[in-house]
Amino acid sequence: MTDGDYDYLIKLLALGDSGVGKTTFLYRYTDNKFNPKFITTVGIDFREKRVLQANAYCENPDIVLIGNKADLPDQREVQEKQAKELADKYGIPYFETSAATGESVDRAVVTLLDLVMKRMEQCVEKADKFDAHHIDSSSKLNAAPTTEKKCSC
Repeated sequence: MTDGDYDYLIKLLALGDSGVGKTTFLYRYTDNKFNPKFITTVGIDFREKRVLQANAYCENPDIVLIGNKADLPDQREVQEKQAKELADKYGIPYFETSAATGESVDRAVVTLLDLVMKRMEQCVEKADKFDAHHIDSSSKLNAAPTTEKKCSC
């Protein structure tokens, strides 16, 4: 893979207690596979999936709350109502997913990617407005307009 193989590089970080299914969730999303005998990951795991084709960086990450293992209701440790209340408190989307069945995995990630892309579009719009104002001001000084745009959300 080279830097020119995609338009946007978006890094997703999965946080949660050991054994909640972070790695299996990522495998389900990236490879559409599930291994029921998966060994618990210790440390850091890295998975990649190409969904987009200029690099972008965002300082304020978008977040979705995911309750994984929806296929195992008898092992539930957090009630759906509690999770929804937490998501509402922070104004973030909430999904109940299953890496085993694939239930809502794509929907959760697509929702997160939609939030990221909307934020990136807002950054580009702000940069365009700044550039337009900068060009108007600098044209009086015969300065050449810049075509490079950097976005930090």
